[in-house]
Amino acid sequence: MVLGKEEKSPEEVMEGGGEENEPMIDKTLEVQVVPAQTEELEVVVENPDSANPIIKTKIKTKEGDGLYEERSTSSASDDDQGISLLQGDGEPDQGETSLSILMQVMLPFLVAGLGMVGAGLVLDLVQHWEVFKVVSELFIMVPALLGLKGNLEMTLASRLSTHANLGHLDKREECISMIIGNLALIQCQAIVVGFLASVAAVVMGWIPEGLFDIIHALLLCASALVTASLASFILGVIMVGVILFSRKCNINPDNVATPIAASLGDLTTLGLLAWIASVLYASKNTDQWLSPVIVVGYILSLPLWVWLASRNKHTKEVLYSGWTPVISAMMISSLGGLILDYTVSSYKGIAVFQPVINGVGGNLVAVQASRISTALHAAAPLGKMPKFVTNLCINPISAFCARVGHPRTARVLLLLVVPGHLVFMYTISYLKAGHTSLTPIFVVTYLLAAFLQVAILLYVAHVMVHYMWKASIDPDNSAIPYLTALGDLLGTGLLAMAFHFLYVVGDRDADVGD
Repeated sequence: MVLGKEEKSPEEVMEGGGEENEPMIDKTLEVQVVPAQTEELEVVVENPDSANPIIKTKIKTKEGDGLYEERSTSSASDDDQGISLLQGDGEPDQGETSLSILMQVMLPFLVAGLGMVGAGLVLDLVQHWEVFKVVSELFIMVPALLGLKGNLEMTLASRLSTHANLGHLDKREECISMIIGNLALIQCQAIVVGFLASVAAVVMGWIPEGLFDIIHALLLCASALVTASLASFILGVIMVGVILFSRKCNINPDNVATPIAASLGDLTTLGLLAWIASVLYASKNTDQWLSPVIVVGYILSLPLWVWLASRNKHTKEVLYSGWTPVISAMMISSLGGLILDYTVSSYKGIAVFQPVINGVGGNLVAVQASRISTALHAAAPLGKMPKFVTNLCINPISAFCARVGHPRTARVLLLLVVPGHLVFMYTISYLKAGHTSLTPIFVVTYLLAAFLQVAILLYVAHVMVHYMWKASIDPDNSAIPYLTALGDLLGTGLLAMAFHFLYVVGDRDADVGD
């Protein structure tokens, strides 16, 4: 046997016999670990009291971010294990049915949607504030800052959900170290992304007008830094609590963590941005020193967060390698903000729906990406595709119509789009918010844009996550930022096209375009 001990029959083990007088096994699972350089060999004896006990071994290779990649060497083939894991065709407690996925996702999805409705109501209200009228570049920053939940909080949720599903959060010391390191990491990322988002907003606003206002630039930068830092800390702490609670309740964190991040992320971030920007705008004539001091203070605090994250084994690698997706996603979201800045002046009604359509798309695709990533982590080492993944770029029909596996989850998520948006639209209408009447042609056009957005995102997620895995890029750190940013761009673009179409066909009551 691998462990170098004399092998015993299951009966001898149960009776505690033998010269070594080994303790009685009173559980259905016996685990022994032998370190081998950077790997750990785990031997699992299942059903030792049965006539034919099953012996499995797993080689766990430790990665730079503290995540273990598992390779199973049991009697079952990789194909069988992976298909059982991804499709849920094993024992009842090992897989998920479509109904169980729907039940776990639906409630957080609806709660998340109501949070996005709240964000839409806030944006619909603050678009009339003086600071948003004078400093219109704030609209360019809105998708980029709201996208922080995809860049940071959802990525954190996906990363910790993978750790939770693999059992790495069960040890108290390991759990505390992982939490502290990740909170320091997202503070570092939030400061950098907030600063770059404000720079992008200043540049995109300056190019068409040809005017540069240093007071407005400092106000944008200070608002973005405070908003990004506070929102990321608050949501990061909530994410940690949600994942730990889900683990205790035997709920898959992949299904609930990212929707809850979405539910609180938009409302919290947009509320903070509007409040901080209005305070700084009100003090620009009396306390002109306030914005520069905030900017300098945050820049000086950045080395502290870098130092804390670099000393933690769980975040050291992500700190150095995780910037490309975060910054790229911020730039993609800023393009969506540029579209919003141009269209909100012509179509006032777009403001209340923009956080909703963007949030729903990012919410659903994050669930799918997180689930695929977790399955790959459990089925194969990073960089090696499981045998059951035969083609990275599958056709859209297979991505949605296959009977089992991830296409089944994609169908469940698509099933939520139309009823979810109907609930959110009529909630907005019931609250008498926005500038748009829910005419039949508006409802159909809006739902078509929303459904198309989510369908594109789910297909891109399937291809992107598998491609990243084959390229030895951890999708937990890289996929969700790209996908939520693409969701922002697609959502804002499709929404603008929908409003323009309604204007062209004559649905131009006092709400659309006037």
